[in-house]
Amino acid sequence: MTACGATTFVDPDGYRDAVPGASASLVLTGHGDFKARATWLKLRELHIFRGCEDVARIAYMSWSPTRSFVSFPIGHGGPLTWSGIDLRCGDIVLHAHGERSHQRTAGVVKWGLVSLPSNRLANYSKDLAGIEIISPAVGRVLRSSPAAMVFLLRLHSKACNLVETRPEIVSYEEAARALEQELVHALVNCLAIDRACLQVAPTPHRADIMVSFEAALSTLGARQPPPSEISASIGVSERTLRDCCSEFLGTSPARYIRLRRLNMARAELRRADPAAASVAEIARRYQFSELGRFAVSYRRAFGEMPSDTLRRTAITNSPEPVCGAPNLLRP
Repeated sequence: MTACGATTFVDPDGYRDAVPGASASLVLTGHGDFKARATWLKLRELHIFRGCEDVARIAYMSWSPTRSFVSFPIGHGGPLTWSGIDLRCGDIVLHAHGERSHQRTAGVVKWGLVSLPSNRLANYSKDLAGIEIISPAVGRVLRSSPAAMVFLLRLHSKACNLVETRPEIVSYEEAARALEQELVHALVNCLAIDRACLQVAPTPHRADIMVSFEAALSTLGARQPPPSEISASIGVSERTLRDCCSEFLGTSPARYIRLRRLNMARAELRRADPAAASVAEIARRYQFSELGRFAVSYRRAFGEMPSDTLRRTAITNSPEPVCGAPNLLRP
C-alpha cells in the first residue's frame, strides 16, 4: 500500500519523529524559531524522505537494522555534515547496518533519504548491476558519476513534488510501481562499486567514542558533569573526547551538554501551561540554579528570553497527510 504526506513543523520533537526508519535526538544550535518541512513517500518496498530546515542543529540518529539507508544533500544550500565529514552536492552516504551517527547542519539545509529492506537492496543490485550491495560495517561517502547522481536527485525531487502537489498520482498502483522501479534503478546505479568512487569514511574508533558519549549522556538526564567525568566513564582521555566532539559535533563536550540541557528546558517551556508553570521552576529542573545566567544563556542560544517562550501560545503541528495516514510516517 502506498502512503505519503507532507508536514510543516515548528516543534523539533515532532520533526525528529518524522524521519522514516530512524530514531533521533535533536539539539538546536542556531537562533530563531525552528521550522522544517518533511515530505515522505512509502511505496511497496522503497521509502523516501525530504527534509527542509532553517535552523542549525545536531542530530544523533539511530538507523533501523532492518533496512539499508542512503542520504544526501540536495541543492546548494547550507552545509550538511555526517560523522564529521562535510558533504557536498553529489555526495551520497551509504549508512552502516544499524548505524548510530551524528548529522549536523549550519543553517538552512535540504537533504534527502532513500531506504530499502536490507535483503532487497542486495537482490536488486545483483539483478541490475551484477554485484551484491549491502549495508557496510562502517558507513561511507560515495561519489557516483555526475549523470547517475543527477538522475537519482531528479527522480527523488519528482517523487517528493508529486506528494506535495499531485498525491493522487502516486495512489495509483501502476504509477507507484513504475516510480519505485525507476528509483531503485537510479539508486543501484549510484551505489554500484564499479561506478561509484569511495570518498571517505569516518574513523571507526572515533565514531565508537561518540556513540559511547551519547550513551553516557542518556543516563545523565539534566545533570551536567564536567567533561573529565564523562571521558573517564567511557575510558578515553579528556583531550580525545574534546577532539572527537570538535570533529563530529563542531563544538566542545561542555558546550554540547549545555546546549542539550537548554533544548530540554525549551521543549518543556513550549509544552507548559503559562498559568501553572514558571521559568524558575523549569530552569531548576534542568540544573540551572542561577535564573539570570540561565536567561542570558537561553537568549544567546535561541534568540529570545525563556519567559517569551513560556508566554507564547502553544502551536500544535497539524500534519497534512495527502494520501495514506499520518501514523504511517514511521515504518
